[in-house]
Amino acid sequence: MNDITCQFLVIGAGPGGYVAAIRAGQLGLDTVVVDDRKPGGTCLNIGCIPSKALIHAADEYFLMKEAAAGRAVPGVTGGAPSLDWAEVVGWKDGIVNRLNNGVTGLFKKSRVKLVEGRARFLDGKTVIVTGETGEQRITAETVVIATGSEPVELAALPFGGKVISSAEALSLQTPPERLAVVGGGYIGVELGTAFAKAGSTVTIIEAAGEILPVYDADLVKPVRQRLAHLGVTVMTGVKAQGLAGESSDLLVETAAGEERRIPCDTVLVTVGRRPVTEGWGREELVLDMDGPFIRTDETRRTAMRGVYAIGDVAGEPMLAHKAMAEGEMVAEIAAGHRRVFDHRAIPAVCFTDPEIVSVGLSPAEAKAQGIDTSLGRFPFAASGRAMSLGREDGFVRVVARADNHLVLGIQAVGAGVSELSAAFSLALEMGACLEDIAGTIHAHPTLGESFQEAALGALGKALHI
Repeated sequence: MNDITCQFLVIGAGPGGYVAAIRAGQLGLDTVVVDDRKPGGTCLNIGCIPSKALIHAADEYFLMKEAAAGRAVPGVTGGAPSLDWAEVVGWKDGIVNRLNNGVTGLFKKSRVKLVEGRARFLDGKTVIVTGETGEQRITAETVVIATGSEPVELAALPFGGKVISSAEALSLQTPPERLAVVGGGYIGVELGTAFAKAGSTVTIIEAAGEILPVYDADLVKPVRQRLAHLGVTVMTGVKAQGLAGESSDLLVETAAGEERRIPCDTVLVTVGRRPVTEGWGREELVLDMDGPFIRTDETRRTAMRGVYAIGDVAGEPMLAHKAMAEGEMVAEIAAGHRRVFDHRAIPAVCFTDPEIVSVGLSPAEAKAQGIDTSLGRFPFAASGRAMSLGREDGFVRVVARADNHLVLGIQAVGAGVSELSAAFSLALEMGACLEDIAGTIHAHPTLGESFQEAALGALGKALHI
């Protein structure tokens, strides 16, 4: 195979990598991207997109069951629904394939060359790609490491057999009759909720004192209440110890040191993800590390000139949209633009039921920084739109400086609030004050006007509560 020389080389075609490649191609750089999987990375293939498809399907089935049981909107009833999970999974795979093809099409449109195979660095400018057709050497002026992350495996519960990761969970042909979820972070709670709605008996085991530990108690409370409504058992302060012999029950240890058995057919381990920093020749490079991550500066440049790292491999938050923003930035830097990365307005969305959105500082984080704050909170129980949707659980909260009313953070929990994340992020990105939000006319009746009402509350001018 012929050697390749290019201006811009991306290792990894996940959200960060493929965006970096597309933007570089748009800017006229001779660009190559290398991956041994279909374009889109974990997010598109075995993460964000397929999980949201299954979550939606489970929601639809659950709502139909509620209607059949007379527990939906008064006056609305229906027959007992059926669920063909294998067909749902096929529908999910179709969505993934469409998006895979879309990314490949964008590569072609931007004149980006996709090389299929596994890359390994020889030095800071050169990699060897091993694929089905042999080896190929690629040399580049600028290199971007976008190798992503992988699920953390527990020594007591290695993947295999009935113990699965989130990747395998997304391809199950039937919902498990009894599902134990080890890890109560956003992945575990999202998937646990979906399978509970699809008919599984679900138990969530979390070692910390509460599920979704990155969010404060006020945001988690409505989620806990909904899980109880769905019949999901939540065990906190509990550690998984392994499988119990032939019975294959899950052994756990409680905070009191007691051993308990959790009957289950499948164990879904979702205790976190770790950056992929091995297997691609990192030892051939001179890179500084920041714990498990590659250390970068505000432009995502590593300790080596012309070598950048983006996405999950470059540090928290490990989110697809953060990786995309970094990918666009490094491509523009390589093309001669001046850019730096600002992480203050990166939204985090948890697609639980109800959903959680958080951007910027929480009240506790602002307090830890010694900032005096004004808080505004508007409950969906006072929202006409939430009432008309039959989901009054949750609220919108605004955190602002007490002195000049600069908005520092916005959080919400409620059905469908993920769609408010853009407005929240835009407010922070543009440096909005409480008066800016309060003075913006929001459409009525919408969930979004709760944002305005929260700002009014922080100003002491609440209208509807």
